[in-house]
Amino acid sequence: MSILGAKHPEFAAWEADVSTRVRDGGPFVVQGGDTRRIGLAEGETLTASDATWDYDPGALTLTVSAGVPVEEIGKMLAAERQRIAFEVPDFRGLLGRSGRSTIGGVVASNASGPRRVGVGACRDFCLGVGFVDGLGRVIKSGGRVMKNVTGLDLVKLMAGSHGTLGLLTEVSLKVQSIPEVAATLVIEDLSEPDAVSAMSAALGTPFDVTGAAHLRGENGEPARTLIRLEGFESAVSYRMGALQSALATFGSSTIEWDAEANRATWGAIRDVTRFQASSNDVWRVAVKPSDAPALVAAVQPEDVIYDWGGGRLWLLTQAGTDVRAKMGAGHATLIRGSDETKRRLGVFHPENTVVAKLSEGLRRKFDPDQKFNRGMMG
Repeated sequence: MSILGAKHPEFAAWEADVSTRVRDGGPFVVQGGDTRRIGLAEGETLTASDATWDYDPGALTLTVSAGVPVEEIGKMLAAERQRIAFEVPDFRGLLGRSGRSTIGGVVASNASGPRRVGVGACRDFCLGVGFVDGLGRVIKSGGRVMKNVTGLDLVKLMAGSHGTLGLLTEVSLKVQSIPEVAATLVIEDLSEPDAVSAMSAALGTPFDVTGAAHLRGENGEPARTLIRLEGFESAVSYRMGALQSALATFGSSTIEWDAEANRATWGAIRDVTRFQASSNDVWRVAVKPSDAPALVAAVQPEDVIYDWGGGRLWLLTQAGTDVRAKMGAGHATLIRGSDETKRRLGVFHPENTVVAKLSEGLRRKFDPDQKFNRGMMG
């Protein structure tokens, strides 16, 4: 049964009830399992239903209520040798949360892991959404096939809106087959500028890189530059050999073929595991890769993870550090910090004048009374 078509009775009843609650009440804090919310918001909690599913393995499409846990989706897809392509990060350890991550929360935050550098972000796999806006209207956009959106693309708009435009009720996603093998090329002891150059060179090859990260050395271990390839074993073996030759000028390298070791390495990058034991601030920075080493040198963080070839930085800094004050171009989000620091510095990067006007216009259209996640992005 398709959520975006005929409705399960339990889901329909919940949707009607929440529509009335929103129309007559507020403000509300929109959340799923409360595992990844980073902004400050106030109000009554609203959560999504987990009542319905519609999974078509043959078409590589999935439609579910927004409240369905990501863990359950992962198990169901794995039974069909499929997966969520964009590698959903789990920030419970980083943020000290204990709930169950929901697919609505993933889409609302556009949560995307290391594979995003090769296949795209969460929003690129969203085919359709349903949501209740600030006027209590039930809105549907998109569906379960590609290239079906006309006019304003509400699917892309809701992905990354952090619940400020409405409560997601249902989500349709394109999923991906699990590849036969994954392998990681490892180069040790590169400087951070050289590591970014090596990752940029790898991403410039035709070898379909699905992960490019650099980790500083720790606990006596050397710094490591990591390049991941995935696919059929024979194809990955050929591409990995060619990639190794292409990057030979950066030094000798090894190839990690063990499946469990690869899962652990990239899972730790995805979940920012190495910052979990510290209580200091964590920033996520989007920057031009060639600018990344200079920014890191200016900020002087306690630790850094270069992901997406250097286009995404995870910075562990002393409490209260203003990373944005050290930046030129780029975009910095305070992922973890005290409420006082979040109020003083702001969680989300300040919008320029044009974007701020567009954002305000969208909020007036979908949530004119600011019922959803009031104060979240302000």
